[in-house]
This record gives sequence, structure tokens and C-alpha cells, in this order.
Amino acid sequence: MNVGFACLSIGVYHNDYKTIRKDNLSDDKLIEIIQYNLESLENIIDYNIKNNIKLFRISSDLIPFGSSPLNSLKWWEIFKDKFDLIAEKIKKYNIRVSMHPGQYTVLNSPDEGVVDRSIKDLVYHAKVLEALKTGTSSKIILHIGGVYGDKLTAKKRFIINYLQLPENVKKRLVIENDERSYHILDVLEISEVANIPVIFDNLHHKINPPNLNKTDQEWINFCKNTFKKTDGIQKIHYSEQDSLKQPGAHSKTINPESFLEWFNLIDREDIDIMLEVKDKNVSAIKIKNCTNKNLKNQDLENAWAKYKYNVLEYSPKTYFLIREMLKDKMNLDPVLFYRIIDNSFTHPLSINNQINAIDHVWGYFKTNSKEKEIYLKKLEKLKQGTLTVKSMKKYLYGLAISTKMNYLLESYYFELI
Repeated sequence: MNVGFACLSIGVYHNDYKTIRKDNLSDDKLIEIIQYNLESLENIIDYNIKNNIKLFRISSDLIPFGSSPLNSLKWWEIFKDKFDLIAEKIKKYNIRVSMHPGQYTVLNSPDEGVVDRSIKDLVYHAKVLEALKTGTSSKIILHIGGVYGDKLTAKKRFIINYLQLPENVKKRLVIENDERSYHILDVLEISEVANIPVIFDNLHHKINPPNLNKTDQEWINFCKNTFKKTDGIQKIHYSEQDSLKQPGAHSKTINPESFLEWFNLIDREDIDIMLEVKDKNVSAIKIKNCTNKNLKNQDLENAWAKYKYNVLEYSPKTYFLIREMLKDKMNLDPVLFYRIIDNSFTHPLSINNQINAIDHVWGYFKTNSKEKEIYLKKLEKLKQGTLTVKSMKKYLYGLAISTKMNYLLESYYFELI
């Protein structure tokens, strides 16, 4: 089983994707931004290699206006060397990548203009995956689209438009159930006619199930039968509901106990699971550790190094509890480890605890007297309430970049919560 995450990451320096407005568009600017975005992608791939994450979704924002005539660059040729470098890493470390076009890529729209733009967008996504020299197990995930007052006709229109797609796109396309319009049975019925692999999404299914009394395990096994050998191992999506938001909104983090309860009922290892969650790689590492039968104490030590100053600013008591817990190298309990950490984030923040964490972080820097004077002035402003914690963290983050303090840059302190 492989567990992965989508698009961005926490604790990875230079991992964001830049874009550009139409009124500022130029070839030179596009080249500059594409170069930046490809470097971000490479940095995330390097992170995945270091952390043995074999499943990753590439952002559709990689190439600005990638499917639009506004971008006439042959970017796949201009940046061939960079694509080849990333492709080599993906292949060498057996990372399965995918892409997921956004809500405006609607193949079953009754508007021919929308369909035409959707096809162009799918061609763009396929071109990215081809530039990375991936096989057809690297998929493009697509929802069916709208109902438009007549679901049967809309389903037929999807099939007709799918059959008109270029062959290289059809070989990569997979379809997914959604939380409003097309439940898993609808998608399987389309698959049966058009021979398209089906992605099962557990949260969408929970919100929008068909009127049949079947378990997630049964539906997942039905979907497995839609994957051919050339499609690679079956892939599914797992997410949890954010209790404070509307149905379908992804949670901030994955609860290991909830995941394991669900996963044990699935009772299969031959599957790739894409986590859709706000904290991205943080949850991916969490679930990897909680499902690792050969977990070592060092795995949790490495995880703790990323979390500890986040925990310290919420709960010093928890900070010291985890430190003591990790001394017991014979009784590893990753689920308890993560439960304690996640619970610490429910504590109310206090300025004293935040300053305590800031002082610990500051202790990593070897600074001269002038830099120390700047820090102490900022600290005093923080205590007086004339400087925000966010501003202080931004200052420390800048110091970590300028001094190449990777230990801090790779932590979650500047981004998580």
C-alpha cells in the first residue's frame, strides 16, 4: 500500500506555485514562472524521495495558462532538461504521479465551448505527464460534471465526448464519484460502457451514496475490476469531513484511529491511497508511520523534530510528555503519539507559551550582537502587543532562510496550524 498527498507540502522550502495575470502576460514572464514552478515540483519530489512517499498529485498550476492560447510557448521543449531531470527521479524512486483538473473542466457540459476548453485542458495535463515520461499508470482524475436537469442525457454526453478524446488522454483518464451529482454507481455504469477506470472517494460516497446497502469494501472491490494492467494498481481517495464546514470540506488533518478503523475493514494492501487533507504531507507521514509494521523509534523521532515547536507553543506539558514517551524505545505506539500531538492543538494559545517557543527557535541561530539586538527589540514589542506572533515568525523564517537552517525550514513551525 502506498499513501500520498496532493500538490503542495508543509516544511519544504520553495514548494509553492506562482501564477500571472492576463494583463501582465509575456513570454519572458511565463518562462520565469515556469522555471520557478518546476523547481518547486523538483523540491517536493526530493522531499517525497527522502520520506519514501511513492504517491503524489502534481498541481494543475504547474504551467500557467497551460491549456490556453495565451501561452503559446512550447514549454515541454524549452524546459526539456528540467523535465528530464525530474522524470529521472520519478522513475528511479518509483513515484506514481497524477493530476486532477479543476471544477471548470467539464466534459459533459451542453455548452460546446466549455467542452472544447475542457478537452484542451485534458490535453495539457496529459502533456505534463508525458513530459515527465510517466507511463499510463499516472492518471488524470476527472469528475463526471453537471446533471443539467437530465442525468441520463448528461451521462450519455460524457461518454460521447470521452470517446472523442485523443488516445493519449483516454489512456490516462480515470473518473471519480462526487458529493452532489454522481454517486459511485453512476460512475461505475459510465465505466462499464466506456471502459474507464473508476476512483472511489470515501467522503464523497459518505455524503452521496447510491440507494444500495453495500460497504465501502464492496464498492472499492467493484472499482478494482475497472483497472486494467496498463492502469497500474488500483487508486482510491481518502478524506475526512471538517466538522466546522459544509459537507465535502476536507479536514485539517487525518485522524489515524478513524483511518485505521476504515482501512482495516477494507482489508487490502494492493492499493494506492491518495489523502485529500489540508495538511498534505503531514498527514501522509502520519498515516505511513501508523501503518508501518516495521516502525522504528527513529521514525517517530524524525516526526517529532518537525512538530515539536508547534506543540510547545500550544502546550509545554505535552511537549515534555512526548519527549519522555520517546525515551521508551521498546513500546512504540504511533497512534497514541499522534493523538497526543493532535490533542495539543486544541489547547488555547497563550502569548507566554508562544514566546517560549519563539525563544527555543531563536536558540538555533548563531547571531552577532546587532542581530541579537534586533531580536530583543522585536521580542519586547511582542510582549507589549505591538508586534504579532505571525510577524515574529516571518522574521525568524527569513533568518532560517538566510542562514540555511534546514532543521527549522523542514519543520512545521512556520506553516502548520
